Amino acid sequence: MLCIASFAQDELPQGWSHKGNFGLNFGQSSFTNWAAGGQNTVNGQGIFNYEIHYLKDKFKWDNTLNTALGYSYFDFKKKPIKTDDKIEFTSLATLKATEHLNYGVELAFRSQFAYGFDYTKDSTQYISKFLAPAYISLGLGIEWVPNPHFSLYFSPITGRITIVNDDYLASIGAFGVNELDKNDTVVHTNYAKVRYEFGARAVAKFQYPLAKNIDFNSKLELFSNYLKNPQYIDVDWQNMLVLKVNDWLNCNLSTHLIYDRDIPFYDEAGLKIEGSKVQFKEVLAVGFMVNLK
Repeated sequence: MLCIASFAQDELPQGWSHKGNFGLNFGQSSFTNWAAGGQNTVNGQGIFNYEIHYLKDKFKWDNTLNTALGYSYFDFKKKPIKTDDKIEFTSLATLKATEHLNYGVELAFRSQFAYGFDYTKDSTQYISKFLAPAYISLGLGIEWVPNPHFSLYFSPITGRITIVNDDYLASIGAFGVNELDKNDTVVHTNYAKVRYEFGARAVAKFQYPLAKNIDFNSKLELFSNYLKNPQYIDVDWQNMLVLKVNDWLNCNLSTHLIYDRDIPFYDEAGLKIEGSKVQFKEVLAVGFMVNLK
């Protein structure tokens, strides 16, 4: 789930403030003597989001944590299939320069909780796990907040680290931590688990109530690596449409698009496809959400 906060500075109270939410989403289908066929399924997703803010005069510090973990069970005798998994934390400290501009320092972290598999090929060999990958970025920049619904943060000085804390995944060059030769083997025998980048990063956030009980959130993140192929822009774009039935029941539709040229992909024969692919995920969930104050 995507949870985005775009506050104008005068909307936050002086001192510390915080808010968050916790939710559980469920889905289920059952078939008995169904002539057209079908598969019994049980789906579950847990969501936890929290924000902590501090404001004193011209200084503002925003901290946001977004997490989600979901599984689908087709057969309780077999392993469930993961449908959603993310950990995202951002910490942005800014100093007000003008009415709508702030000088800022931002730290961002992104990873996942559990093992991930490509279920179309092999459900026994994992392709990701906690801290494999993990992305950490730190940069200096300027934040533009023209209104309470939109903010744009641009950092021309950003260091980014990609971590693959796993021997197997690092050895096959997963998530671009090691360069592969034409035979799909790691160029250096002593393969690395960390890739360092230095470049420019931009983050645009948008939050707007489309109608009564209908909210739309969007977050677009772009990164260009000065050190290698700066013309190829990494893209991370998340969107969330929330339809509120009442104070605790809602329906969420989320999409997540990623493009990173350094992440290798493989065909069914295990041969690397040069470059990268556009990654896309869509999640539709119905459940309850509890606001935390």
